[in-house]
Amino acid sequence: MVSQDKDGIAWPLPDRRRAIGKDTKRIDGPVKVTGAARYSHDVRLPGMVYARFVTCTMPKAEVELDFEAALAVPGVVHAKRTCGDTTLYLGEPIAVVAAETPEAAAEGARAVVVKLTELGWVLDSKQALADGAPAVSRRGNIGRERTKTEGDVDAGFAASDQVIEATYTIPTQHHSCLETHGMVVDYRGGDSAVIYGSIQGTFALLDGPPETLGLDMSMVEGDVQHMGGGFGSKFGVGIEGRVACELAKELERPVHLLMDRETEFLASGNRSGNEVSLKAGISKDGVVQAFVSDSNKLGGLSGGSYASMPFVYTVANFSSTTRSVYTNLDGNRAFRAPGYPQASFGMEGMMDELAYSIGMDIVEMRLANLPKDDWNGVWRRQLRRVADEIGWNEHPHKGAPGPHSIKDGNEYVEGIGFGLAVWGGGGYPTCEVECRVDPGGSLTVSIGTQDLGTGSRTLVAMVAADEFGLEVGQVTARIGNTKYGRGNMSGGSTTTACMTPAVKDATFKMSAKLLDLVASNTGKDAAKLSFGDGGAVVGEGLNIGWKDVCDLAGASGVTTHGKFRSELQASGVHGAQAARVRVDLVTGEVKVLNMICMQDMGLALNPMAVRSQIQGAMVQAVSYALFEERLVDADLGIALNPNFESYRLANAQSIPEMTVIIDDEDDRGVIGVGEPPAIPGIGAIAGAIHNACGVRVRDMPLSSSKILMGLEELRNA
Repeated sequence: MVSQDKDGIAWPLPDRRRAIGKDTKRIDGPVKVTGAARYSHDVRLPGMVYARFVTCTMPKAEVELDFEAALAVPGVVHAKRTCGDTTLYLGEPIAVVAAETPEAAAEGARAVVVKLTELGWVLDSKQALADGAPAVSRRGNIGRERTKTEGDVDAGFAASDQVIEATYTIPTQHHSCLETHGMVVDYRGGDSAVIYGSIQGTFALLDGPPETLGLDMSMVEGDVQHMGGGFGSKFGVGIEGRVACELAKELERPVHLLMDRETEFLASGNRSGNEVSLKAGISKDGVVQAFVSDSNKLGGLSGGSYASMPFVYTVANFSSTTRSVYTNLDGNRAFRAPGYPQASFGMEGMMDELAYSIGMDIVEMRLANLPKDDWNGVWRRQLRRVADEIGWNEHPHKGAPGPHSIKDGNEYVEGIGFGLAVWGGGGYPTCEVECRVDPGGSLTVSIGTQDLGTGSRTLVAMVAADEFGLEVGQVTARIGNTKYGRGNMSGGSTTTACMTPAVKDATFKMSAKLLDLVASNTGKDAAKLSFGDGGAVVGEGLNIGWKDVCDLAGASGVTTHGKFRSELQASGVHGAQAARVRVDLVTGEVKVLNMICMQDMGLALNPMAVRSQIQGAMVQAVSYALFEERLVDADLGIALNPNFESYRLANAQSIPEMTVIIDDEDDRGVIGVGEPPAIPGIGAIAGAIHNACGVRVRDMPLSSSKILMGLEELRNA
């Protein structure tokens, strides 16, 4: 039973939590597993047409289009250009065809006659940086160089006993959202429209589409009830949203425009690749004395992402330089901790190489180079815990890799690797929540925030249920529509920390109102009343059931509104991961056996959802480390794997045993956990391979062919 403090608001202490802090199944789980959930792809409307893009097959070209044959295809109702006279990247949408059926739209798109005049282009950093290279755009091919320096790097190297130089490269990764980018625009002429979007911000549907449709913003409704993944790639309406609105306005019919898979691969963004040259020196006591980083961010037409170096570690003498190298490829977009996995891969690799160069335990070496205060020892505690859980204390090779040749007939070797994470997260003033109580026990909480699949709808119900001592199923949580209170964009691990404080504020105000109603009807002191289990008001000899309390609201009901409360959230998180792998010394095949993650994120409102988020991040790490890579032929100017047949992803057989440890020593407010566990996994897996057999693959993905070549080099050496 939680007493109400009308002069303040706070999350209840652990022993007083009734819904929050407990493993809770997602309330939308049944509709998703049965197929009843309605995604944007599923929307079907009377009179609706389907649209398909035509994409450019050259990286940069002048474009001429002839739509006569396309318009002659039965069922095609419209076709138009979507680009200017020239294109800038391979796969850029250049035309769109609308038809009565998806099949007719696809056939019409194939029938568009496209004449391309090739212009000069570059597709990789070697081409982009070559003398006399064609300019990608007016900005040229190289972005502004940024350098940060601290201490005396030369003196640091002079004080080093070992110096390592290495180049690490990481490829472009696709978001691989199960639901492709796109929208359904329900406009039939007139002065109103409804837009269904696969997008990471419900209210982003009002940024651009109303103007394109020629409507007042107040007459456009945005709806995002369910969406099939975003991971940072779906923050805006994009060309797909703009074109869908244009078609709807021109045809005065609903338009269904969601990208096909190939267009999704070519034109919906990606995680930028990276090339980084590292040089570092270490003294015999395990302290990194000097560090130099020189990085090319490979973000296509965009600038790319790369976190600050030397990342989570402290080096007294360092210099870090970054620059963007532009190419004629689709620009990068945010992707679950933008820039951080790329930096982590090189940094954790260099830490391993330095430790082995002096024969030092790779865990102890990391501990020796963490910040002295380490936020009260968080990283140290987490790193030691995951090391213990993965079996590091019993591991036979801590300060040197295992064998690279078969011994005693055993062709398999096992290794362990580590990685650390850091992120911000936290909330900010955006969300507006309505809480409403009606006679008969109806409790409805409404906010426009979308649910990417992480469980936001469930969290709304949990916070409300906790306030009144109700079951989660007794709360109606309404989300994902611009008719409700404003919600924030889902990005940066901020959704929960923005949304739930506002939900708590609205329900806290509602509890005070209802207790006042009870007090005024019974002559009791409201300050001595509270909500017990089941929503009953107790205290002062009362025990009034939830439905009876709600009946006091009268026919008009009671409504409260909540806003962001900064005291209910926090920011700044850490994490540690360990990975154990098995390497086949004959085939080079790698199997990730298990991964351990210890993560802090403030108050874990739904531990089950937290574990799910972290497990998903570890699965993405396995997939990225071992399989994923966008491939283009830089000489021919073609994409080689814009599909799920040849773009490799981890499958069920690739998934390791995963253990998630929620750091229960973190008693701060709500923060968010989407980004940080996605950071250290690839470095930990690469480190585990190195630890197993001595092969340091510095170029992802960590394929068996690369490991075989590395093994051969070691044996020959």
